Amino acid sequence: MGDAMNGGNPLESARLAAFKKSETLEGTCPVIQGYDFNQGVNYPELLKSMVSTGFQASNLGDAIDVVNQMLDWRLSDECPTEDCSEEERDPAFRESVRCKVFLGFTSNLVSSGVRDTIRYLVQHHMVDVVVTTAGGVEEDLIKCLAPTYKGDFSLPGAALRSKGLNRIGNLLVPNNNYCKFEDWIIPIFDKMLEEQTSKNMLWTPSKVISRLGKEINDESSYLYWAYKNNIPVFCPGLTDGSLGDMLYFHSFRNPGLVIDIVQDIRNMNGEAVHVGLRKTGMIILGGGLPKHHICNANMMRNGADFAVFINTAQEYDGSDSGARPDEAVSWGKIRGSAKAVKVHCDATIAFPLLVAETFATKVK
Repeated sequence: MGDAMNGGNPLESARLAAFKKSETLEGTCPVIQGYDFNQGVNYPELLKSMVSTGFQASNLGDAIDVVNQMLDWRLSDECPTEDCSEEERDPAFRESVRCKVFLGFTSNLVSSGVRDTIRYLVQHHMVDVVVTTAGGVEEDLIKCLAPTYKGDFSLPGAALRSKGLNRIGNLLVPNNNYCKFEDWIIPIFDKMLEEQTSKNMLWTPSKVISRLGKEINDESSYLYWAYKNNIPVFCPGLTDGSLGDMLYFHSFRNPGLVIDIVQDIRNMNGEAVHVGLRKTGMIILGGGLPKHHICNANMMRNGADFAVFINTAQEYDGSDSGARPDEAVSWGKIRGSAKAVKVHCDATIAFPLLVAETFATKVK
């Protein structure tokens, strides 16, 4: 039948099948074009070219655009509602209302040099709420006491164990670092227990973390700057790491310290619920607890307005870590109208590049 319809010419039939007429994309889609190194090495222009490069480079370019929209948003961009107050109509007030930025990251990134990028953002108060894992707290503190070293992914575990060396990917942490951590933190737990008894102090994970940031008193620590700038750092899984080991040992030496996670879930969700006229934005590096904790808090306000995920997890196993932003839309964690993008990339590569073209250009 097909041959008959094309005059019995099988070659013409094959040609029509191979060269099906296209819809035009001109004017509707960006043209793919990479950076021209004939222009010399211009890093800002190189990063701007990512959006038109394709694949994950384009996703990174899109993430840069979303974060810049997040940081540039002001209430003055929106039309006043009919029922808003006189203050809410004031142009100066509307210009002062900015997006609330939630930053989440997993512990391995604090083990890596990304810790210094995180410290920069917290130091300059460019994020409003931080969520991390126990390792994301303790590794910051431990690095103030002793360094982490570069090793190799292929170093054999048994040989490292015999030398008292712990491997995190291609990083090495001597066991002595954790001994120094124990010597430093146990007396602080003693003081906290004393204040719990004498001052009826209710400790939550975020209050513990703030206290540790104060006690470390080291400008290389992002927790120190979080304490200084009154930026809450939430970690409901505070016992899931060396911190848990220290609390375990302390419970035998000087029992009675209580840390209330229920109050912190109220505080964390409140950071999203009680934003008033502000929009919210999420920047989440990695998956697991920080990703869910931030997304779930924003669900309480019917979703975030901006979202950027950077991780290497995939969605085929149904994990929340690998879920794309659209799955979060189905839960009400991201608004359907939100600007959202996922970058499938190691955050140690993507995040410093993203910061270079977003936060770092606006630090003043």
